[in-house]
Amino acid sequence: MEQKVLRVSTLVVVSALLLRLLGGFLPILPSQAVSVILFLQTGRLVRPGNITFTPDAADPPELTPPPTDATQPEQQNPEQALPVFSAGDASLLAINSSFRYEADLPALLTQPLTWELAADAPTVLILHSHGSESYAPTGEYAEISPYHTLENDHNMISVGEYIAQRLEAAGISVLHDTALHDQPSYNAAYNNSRESARQYLEQYPSIQLVLDLHRDSIEDAAGNQVVQTVFAGDQTLAPLMLVVGTDYSGLDHPQWRENLSLALKLQTQLEGLCPGICRNINLRTQRFNQDLSPGALLIEVGSSGNSRQEALRSAGVLAEAILSLAHGSA
Repeated sequence: MEQKVLRVSTLVVVSALLLRLLGGFLPILPSQAVSVILFLQTGRLVRPGNITFTPDAADPPELTPPPTDATQPEQQNPEQALPVFSAGDASLLAINSSFRYEADLPALLTQPLTWELAADAPTVLILHSHGSESYAPTGEYAEISPYHTLENDHNMISVGEYIAQRLEAAGISVLHDTALHDQPSYNAAYNNSRESARQYLEQYPSIQLVLDLHRDSIEDAAGNQVVQTVFAGDQTLAPLMLVVGTDYSGLDHPQWRENLSLALKLQTQLEGLCPGICRNINLRTQRFNQDLSPGALLIEVGSSGNSRQEALRSAGVLAEAILSLAHGSA
């Protein structure tokens, strides 16, 4: 019996080593094989986004989910060594863009981040251009339109509040703007959020990080909601996508590469905490009000097919990644 167990164990180890060698060919392997390889390498399974979502009745409706090993940020110590990024790290990051752009990704990633978020004055602003966006319906809230609600316990305001709580618990002063900038006019959302952000930045020049939190929407050819789900242990999380605006639409935004530099660092930290949690960085021709601050990012927290609980778990990882950069980088 012991020899049989030994043979089976040896076979598993050899198989894992072979799959690690195949890891360099991930782009050409079928999605099922990629998932197996990532599981063997990281212990986390990434499921391709081609699965119609069925709401999980077990997801509790309360704001704060139970702490888990995957989402529990640790208190940061200012004396800890600052994160160091290498040019090689940039080769592990991917960007989706519909246009040709000029940016030295290794240089931007290794550029030191010179801020201090753990200060007495507010250093983080969280707002929502599309605050009414919500997740898979649970029957617990009223929709004003599909996947939109005015109930802040179930829309993007709840995700922003969760991140604000996690950051504040670690000693970071956060301003959370809970205004629904997409109401009553969805088309005026970015103009409304721009004015709010401008006023906050003028009143609190100490703000270093501006997060505009959204959720994405993914549909198949038939119009059905689909979802991309990341597994961390026995829990499912919603993927995150960092969106960086540019000046390619013709609007003034000379510092967009500073925003991209921050996105590269944050994406690297996120993937280190939970491999597979990030979709490719999305570089856009629009500027999304990011011209107001070199520390401004738009982040899609899951999609309309995800449950809000999955989004909150990913929000916990996002908070932890921000905390890892709270004192800057070397």
